[in-house]
Amino acid sequence: MQAVILAGGKGTRLRPYTTVLPKPLMPIGDMPIMEIVLRQLKLAGFDSVILAVGYMHHLFESFFQDGARYGLDITYSFEDEPLGTAGPLALVLDRLEDNFLVMNGDLLTTLNYRGLFDNHLQSKSAATIALHRRTVKIDFGVVNYDENNHLIGYAEKPSYDYDVSMGVNVLNKKSISEIVKVGKYLDIPDLMIQLKSKGELVTCYREECDWLDIGRVDDYQLAVDLFEKNKSHFIKKK
Repeated sequence: MQAVILAGGKGTRLRPYTTVLPKPLMPIGDMPIMEIVLRQLKLAGFDSVILAVGYMHHLFESFFQDGARYGLDITYSFEDEPLGTAGPLALVLDRLEDNFLVMNGDLLTTLNYRGLFDNHLQSKSAATIALHRRTVKIDFGVVNYDENNHLIGYAEKPSYDYDVSMGVNVLNKKSISEIVKVGKYLDIPDLMIQLKSKGELVTCYREECDWLDIGRVDDYQLAVDLFEKNKSHFIKKK
């Protein structure tokens, strides 16, 4: 099985940390975020990984090299200009397997990658989106009113549940080949909508798991604390 890990961003929301290191190389416990991901992918049965890099790409090459120490075959794809989360796939289209996982390189999660991949294959989908249930709490009283601006009632500090994209997806190479173009900026949500518009099957997959998108300083510290409390929960032994 094959995975493409997106690691070309500059991580501006995590500055000043990311002026020295790209976000996927930020340490969580005793290893970089991306090393945790790579170890998880190996345990899930993946053997081939393409790192789509840009900003400070030499650091990724120096640290991960060819992937031999992780039992993975790691190769690299370089982008000179930002291409979004789907645009980089055009640069490696000839290296992709029929179905492959594509994910952000700055996630801390306990998602069952193999379960996601197998679900994609079984459903024969063009794309499968991994979802996570996120609860948003409102710290105020929410006022409900009708079209005439007449009060209906109050909801005191309500919570709302949403299913959000985890930044982990499985794609079918043939299905995306006519959409991704070399040098064309494209994000994953736009790719999914275009697939749906073409009549392709796009499936959603949700399971109970931990998930943190490490985009801000607060999220990063939370991820560090969560990982250090239960490292074996994220990196399981065979």
